[in-house]
Amino acid sequence: MTIPFDSPSGSARAPIREVEIVHLGDELLLGLRDNTHLTFLGRYFSNYGIKIRRDQVILDKHEDIVRFFGDSWGSSDLVITTGGLGPTVDDITREALAECIGLPLEFNEGIRAAIEARFERFGRKMTENNLRQCWVLKGAEILENPNGTAPGLFLEKDGRYLVMLPGPSRELQPMVAEVLMPKLLAKGLVSAQNPFIQLRTCGIGESMLETKVKPLLDVHPWVEVAYCAHSSMIVDLRLACLDPARESALDQLASDVAKLLGEDLVGYGECTLAKRIHQYLVANEQTVSVAESCTGGMLAAALTEHSGASKAFVGGVVSYTNEAKVQMLDVPECMIQQHGPVSAEVAIAMATGAAERLGSNYALSITGFAGPDGGTDKDPVGTVYIGYHSPSGAWSTRIVLMGDRATVRQRATFAALDFMRRKLIAHKADDFMRTCC
Repeated sequence: MTIPFDSPSGSARAPIREVEIVHLGDELLLGLRDNTHLTFLGRYFSNYGIKIRRDQVILDKHEDIVRFFGDSWGSSDLVITTGGLGPTVDDITREALAECIGLPLEFNEGIRAAIEARFERFGRKMTENNLRQCWVLKGAEILENPNGTAPGLFLEKDGRYLVMLPGPSRELQPMVAEVLMPKLLAKGLVSAQNPFIQLRTCGIGESMLETKVKPLLDVHPWVEVAYCAHSSMIVDLRLACLDPARESALDQLASDVAKLLGEDLVGYGECTLAKRIHQYLVANEQTVSVAESCTGGMLAAALTEHSGASKAFVGGVVSYTNEAKVQMLDVPECMIQQHGPVSAEVAIAMATGAAERLGSNYALSITGFAGPDGGTDKDPVGTVYIGYHSPSGAWSTRIVLMGDRATVRQRATFAALDFMRRKLIAHKADDFMRTCC
């Protein structure tokens, strides 16, 4: 089956507005590997005003590839395929698309040299089947893959565009960010201007957020509004301009919404709770440490997930047992016996112990019943106490979280970060808000 290239308008359809994705791989449909590509590509392309209109996962079968790709090719500006570019017998994307589009495959010596050099660099012998990756659609541009042997391909034909990407996420994601998107920008197929403004909130539910901002947004019908609630207590509010003549007014509206949100606002874009805290601490040459029980190091992981974390994060202690709390954090044994390891008193003592032992200005602690076992009549499963130590005093808060063990641990981590963020705002509001990302 050959799909005709004739464009309905007879001209190029740039800039790209709509994308379809076809994922190839039996392992995806069998549940052997998570398909994270849609989440990544959807978020990434939306930053350039490109919408994904359809996403499909299909088997590594020649007839399926021809059928589903052919349908997508005839209806979108850009079709992206993922997977099926490797060296094994089930990697048939190149051959199927060559038949579908009606273009021959050509052997590329440059790819061969690159594959041989990669194997030599790792001290391994290249098997003959790796040469299958050297065949490319005639006229296609090669997308370099620095993390694998299978290059990607970019093809432009009569106003339609095809991008072929390898399946592994560690190869696909950097290729999109570092190779594909710069190419699309250079060709003028996408705009570098962000088509929307995203405000990130925490500690306010999706319904309450809408209720809070609705009176302000209702008087601006030229704005498209979208909400996205995450499992980590984060809710994003996205504002997009429907009227190009009012694009300059979007910034002012976002600023007005930010003022209305107050301390519920984390920041703009993909700003995280940990990054907000990090920015404030670095700006004020201060540090933080952590002490954890039920979260087992998740709080420390969150505070170190971005580069440069060592400028503000000193270290952490995972004190899972009562003995560890006493020995590593100087929590009085009598306090644990009197109030229990899951209590406000112990949470504060853990935070204070971490600050004193590790020499930090601030400290956060978490102790709780993550489940499914444990808990008391007073503090059932899901109860978490958060401790906070600062130069101006120490506090704690009690929260009860719903969900399984993994959910409780995750939400406790974000609740602790948000507790510290709000405390910093309460004591240093002007300084903290000036560092808003």
